[in-house]
Amino acid sequence: MRISRLASVAPRIFPTNHYTTLSPAVTIARALQEHINSPSPKPGKKIHADIIKTGLRPDLNISIKLLILHLKCGCLTYARQVFDELPKPTLSAYNYMISGYLKQGFVKECLLLVRRMAFSGERADGYTLSMVLKASPSLCRHVHARIIKCDVELDDVLVTALVDAYVKSGKLECARTVFETMRDENVVCSTSMISGYMNRGFVEDAEEIFDRTRVKDVVVYNAMVEGLSRTGETAKRAVEMYVWMQRAGFRPNISSFASVVGACSVLTAREVGMQVHGQVMKSGVYDHIKMGSSLLDMYAKCGGIDDARRVFDQMRERNVFSWTSMIDGYGKNGNPEEALELFAKMKGVHVAPNYVTFLGALSACSHSGLVERGYEIFESMQRDYSMKPKMEHYACMVDLMGRFGDLSKALEFVRAIPERPSSDVWAALLSSCRLHGDVDIASVAADELFKLNADKRPGAYIALSNVLASAGKWEKVSEIRDVMKARKIPKNIGRSWISAEKAQ
Repeated sequence: MRISRLASVAPRIFPTNHYTTLSPAVTIARALQEHINSPSPKPGKKIHADIIKTGLRPDLNISIKLLILHLKCGCLTYARQVFDELPKPTLSAYNYMISGYLKQGFVKECLLLVRRMAFSGERADGYTLSMVLKASPSLCRHVHARIIKCDVELDDVLVTALVDAYVKSGKLECARTVFETMRDENVVCSTSMISGYMNRGFVEDAEEIFDRTRVKDVVVYNAMVEGLSRTGETAKRAVEMYVWMQRAGFRPNISSFASVVGACSVLTAREVGMQVHGQVMKSGVYDHIKMGSSLLDMYAKCGGIDDARRVFDQMRERNVFSWTSMIDGYGKNGNPEEALELFAKMKGVHVAPNYVTFLGALSACSHSGLVERGYEIFESMQRDYSMKPKMEHYACMVDLMGRFGDLSKALEFVRAIPERPSSDVWAALLSSCRLHGDVDIASVAADELFKLNADKRPGAYIALSNVLASAGKWEKVSEIRDVMKARKIPKNIGRSWISAEKAQ
């Protein structure tokens, strides 16, 4: 009966006598495989329809191919239906289904299927465990224990997944232990270790791994450039690494460009940034939105606001980050009117602002003295975008009100904040009191600051001392300074520097 049904499906698949010497089951399997290998596999679903119409119960080989076909078509529902109809799913069936869930971001379903697989008695292999690690890096210890307990072979794929999972979970010592057990060098693992160390600020450890990696690629260089670009202490070395990468014969890609441009932003090295900009224009990534956002942010931070706007205007596509960088750049370069004009245009083209965008707009209002406009923008966060203001936004509003002398209203605003005001909020109020010489409110703000973190805010003591000195209350000034001495709170020493590289 089963053979006759197979025979009735086969002619519909190959009506022109293809594979006439083959059995119907082989004919169907080969037809499915052709559709699987095709760049357009969806027509192969008709075979499944024919199988269902005839009432055929496909064998394991055909079922696995149907499963793969539906996964390649992106039809998880049909794939799961085929999987659930298997009398006893094999390891390969589990792996295909788990991989399908993972590729489409269904992490919960992926892990539930792994659990079902364990209860069924089917033993996971290295590929299964590597997918578990990708789905949930936090399970790295459990997976590692299973690898040891079940004596699973640690091949390159599994080692790489395990190292990467440990790194993402912040367990760098465990990641390093696994890394050191590798028999052969693996540049992907090296890159994961470098990124992990850089994320934790362990620059020397990252450099050690980089130096040990004999066969390097552009990705491992990018990990170094990106990690070094984050702080002023190492940003210059990021630019040097970017140069070494090219000398080693590797062409920069968009990640390389974005990272070195970020280093130029930290260093405010506008001339170097312009040279990189020239390279970007000759590459094929100039029109990429990430590249445009990086360049305009660099120019804005280097004081080249006109160059930043030129990049912004040339961008074919803009997202919230590019709009925000331009608004923030205008605000920090003393162009608050342009910042607010751009903020209005951004909403006009239906790009929803994020928290940083609102912060830039509020800061622009503060520098322009537009108190009412600032209130309107602040209130629109929750009213129009359902965004709960953060402490940075409250601090910005306090600065806006306090900067223009409305200190009583600013204090009322602080006391009305739903959560406990942060030290930044009280510091903003204290700074305004210093500007306007309000001793009473300054004392309140300073007292709250001291309650929050007395030892970490030496500036609060100095600011209160200066307010009292301006009011002629020298006895209070002496008391403040005695408290600082008793608590061993140092007065911060101001410093400035200039570049001497081009000095004659």
